[in-house]
Amino acid sequence: MTSSKVDEALGYEQARDELIDVVRRLEAGGTTLEESLALWERGEELAKVCRRWLEGARARLDAALAEEEEAEDQEAGE
Repeated sequence: MTSSKVDEALGYEQARDELIDVVRRLEAGGTTLEESLALWERGEELAKVCRRWLEGARARLDAALAEEEEAEDQEAGE
């Protein structure tokens, strides 16, 4: 499984928790330049996963709100 396929299977909470760990490790220092770059790249991938989940949640919320508004408008027109 490639990294992107693994990332697609991650849930929001899993990606967020791993991202928090990556940030902590970067902030703590003590890693080589190569390790820091790898952590940074992983953090970017995880941030994209989180962003996709949040965008999906926002789209679902917007659709539900639009549906509710449409139903209210239909009730008011009756």
